[in-house]
Amino acid sequence: MKSQAYRMALLYDFYGDVLTERQKEFYDLYYNEDLSLAEIAENYGITRQGVRDVIVRAEAILTELEDKTGLIKRFHAMHKQLQQIAEDAEKILSATAAMTTQTSRRRPGRSGSWPRCFKRSNHGV
Repeated sequence: MKSQAYRMALLYDFYGDVLTERQKEFYDLYYNEDLSLAEIAENYGITRQGVRDVIVRAEAILTELEDKTGLIKRFHAMHKQLQQIAEDAEKILSATAAMTTQTSRRRPGRSGSWPRCFKRSNHGV
């Protein structure tokens, strides 16, 4: 993963609904609102260690869920595959457009027809 903050945000986005309201709130304040443990503790009238315990427990729950389910890992793999599909589709579209352009440059009425020397004539044969 790119960074600890990015990893924590993904964990919260995928699995945050399993946390208690208090865990969600502290986790959000700490990681998303960038409040310090001391600021959260002061706002809620508890100790800094109490806030830290709640956040560490939430992190453990979210990490354990990812370890068991692997949803984020699969999400990244599918995202990479979808990007490859989009790139391949773009290549196909470009190639199709190039072929269409080449086909339209042929002289009208001649595309796919037999050369004159092979055409049936009404000359007594």
